[in-house]
Amino acid sequence: MTTITATDRAARFATGYALLRAAAAIGDMWVQTDTCARIKGATDTNPVVDRDEEAGTETVHGTREGQLACLHHCATYTATQAGALLIGSRLLGLHLGPGRVAAALAVSFATHYVADRRLPLARLAKATGKGSFYELLSPICGSFELDQAFHHGCETAAALLLSR
Repeated sequence: MTTITATDRAARFATGYALLRAAAAIGDMWVQTDTCARIKGATDTNPVVDRDEEAGTETVHGTREGQLACLHHCATYTATQAGALLIGSRLLGLHLGPGRVAAALAVSFATHYVADRRLPLARLAKATGKGSFYELLSPICGSFELDQAFHHGCETAAALLLSR
């Protein structure tokens, strides 16, 4: 049995975090569809309405559509992270265990879903005194900044799982 040193764990953590973070940005900004980005936070009490001016129609997206869009986005996001971990692990010879990779990706998927449904993160912001910042739209978008900070923290936890 090979002994894993503190240096090995630190290298796995740093590399795992870098790979998760880079893949997260790609998954969030490039892989995510426009439809998922628009409706993943929809609820019956806060629906997203698509209007087709030419056809004179509108489609209302509620909770179920929002949940499905968020699940689709989180699946492609996590697949992007899985690909990055697989390729990075092989290229760098990190030998990340499949169980640890699965655990890290499960943490990433679940926490990303919670944050991207929007209401849980809005409630957390309000509960921690960040409600006004969350609602800020200019000169920065507070909800986006808090969303990204939440994701960074969760990816750190996922990278810690990879490092053992």
